[in-house]
Amino acid sequence: MSNNPTPIEVQKFLSGINYPASKSALVDKAKESGADGNVLEALENLPDREFDSPTAVSSAVSG
Repeated sequence: MSNNPTPIEVQKFLSGINYPASKSALVDKAKESGADGNVLEALENLPDREFDSPTAVSSAVSG
């Protein structure tokens, strides 16, 4: 059983971010939004690249 947050949980903390967004921008935005440890850990474990949409982030997190 994985502790990965759901895409909905992740997107809740990324609301308002502009895409494309880098991994570091996603992590920073989540921290600003008060994301919990599971969400931050999931984002920090993403590949270091640009994500062009919320769907791309969700796919990478749930990957």
